[in-house]
Amino acid sequence: MRILFMGDVVGRSGRDALTARLPELRATLGAELVVVNGENASHGFGLAPDMARAFFTAGADVITLGNHAWDRKELIPYLETEPRVIRPANFPPGTPGHGAFVAVLADGRRALVVNVMGRLFMDPLDDPFRAVQAELAKHRMGTGGTIQAAVIDVHAEASSEKYAFGHSFDGMVSLVVGTHTHTPSADHQILPGGTAYMTDAGMCGDYDSVIGMQKGGAALRFWRKMPGEKLAPAEGEATLCGVFVETDDATGLARRVEPVRLGGRLSQAMPAA
Repeated sequence: MRILFMGDVVGRSGRDALTARLPELRATLGAELVVVNGENASHGFGLAPDMARAFFTAGADVITLGNHAWDRKELIPYLETEPRVIRPANFPPGTPGHGAFVAVLADGRRALVVNVMGRLFMDPLDDPFRAVQAELAKHRMGTGGTIQAAVIDVHAEASSEKYAFGHSFDGMVSLVVGTHTHTPSADHQILPGGTAYMTDAGMCGDYDSVIGMQKGGAALRFWRKMPGEKLAPAEGEATLCGVFVETDDATGLARRVEPVRLGGRLSQAMPAA
């Protein structure tokens, strides 16, 4: 299975770049499953339902969220009717929406996508490791199993926590990929047990910025340490950042993992088709 995961979409710049280029990117790579982290799409804070619909139209199969899941209140009822948009699975019981989704490909193969949020330097949610363990317990991956691939989006600040996720579930899932820091890491690899791993997919947004926000106001927050400096998304040309994985259907494990960086200021990286 060919899987394309796109990092946090930030503001209009990121949205416009994603919706414009995802159809061609999906076709070029032959991607059969596309997962997009959309939690910063609305002015950098949250996701609106119309934006989710635009991402699906452009070719996303599943949209994941994170710590800004509730910033756009109109998304809350949408989560109850659109299972392809998932929020972190380790929110407490009774939280609206779902933390996992099984996407069914055109040929009948199935892929599990799970979204969790880390706890180091983040909100003190339920245990994300046990949340993933509980979701995986419902499935068996590979030929004859209930799923043929599994993707875990770990929305977390600390690289140590993300690495711990990778090693904890190595050999049990196809891909463990981090989101949230908006900076693509250079450590994409296949772990010893066969799971593809990348500490952070980066963002789909303008990198002439402070993690996607206009640099003037963001920098002043560090100089002045005073409230009131309003953050707004940077609006220059976006770089689309993510990771591409090819799996073995017999096992669900990774055979190949490569970064994706397309457009904008960053050095370009495009996997071979």
